[in-house]
Amino acid sequence: MDGKIVVDKIKKSFGKGSASLAVVDGVSLDIADGEFVAIVGPSGCGKSTLMKIISGFERPDQGSVTIDGKPLTRPGPKGIVISQHGSVFPWLTVQQNLMFGLNGDQHGDKAALADHYAEMVGLKGFENAYPRELSGGMLKRAEIARALVVKPEILYMDEPFSALDALMNLRMRNELLRILGEERHTVILITHDVEEAVYLADRIMVLSPRPTTIQATFEVKQPHPRKLSSPDLQQLKDDILAELGL
Repeated sequence: MDGKIVVDKIKKSFGKGSASLAVVDGVSLDIADGEFVAIVGPSGCGKSTLMKIISGFERPDQGSVTIDGKPLTRPGPKGIVISQHGSVFPWLTVQQNLMFGLNGDQHGDKAALADHYAEMVGLKGFENAYPRELSGGMLKRAEIARALVVKPEILYMDEPFSALDALMNLRMRNELLRILGEERHTVILITHDVEEAVYLADRIMVLSPRPTTIQATFEVKQPHPRKLSSPDLQQLKDDILAELGL
């Protein structure tokens, strides 16, 4: 396999002996450069553990993860995680947060670059605001800008919009698609929201209950922008929910 990300038969358990709990059981997948893959599964199936392994924050007991053909043994500069928990520093302004990861001299005018990405996510005029002065949606935009400003090749997204209300969730989905239309990234999205996966992804993996395996894979062939009310996407949603036992 020659994908951007290749996951080969990874397994992961926690604990030892009779107390050992198998969480991931032989997952393999191949993600192409620039592809958007969503991973859905029942609660507690091991989605977040799988994401930690694929992003290098957890080592598998067996199997391997390679990025561009090189073994992944720890978090690397090619990828960055956007999670539901947030990652901005409350004592820094939006601009300062965006500049924080711009190490070295290769970035040029760091303030100008930070302001460019603030504008890209709709935060123009809020560069000097602190996180406590932002709404929930604006704070999530700042987190996305903070991830994008370092120009990662891979975005690891672990339920990034789950804490937002339904309307803001929809707005952030569209914002993400707009940004991905301007800049190329390979994206892995962990989500419990089947509609979110159908709306955003090129391919959807359905995980089994723990110890998790890939139970089914669905291609999403409809171009963006997508209407979730379309018969094809409604049928796709129903098929995925059926795999999840609903």
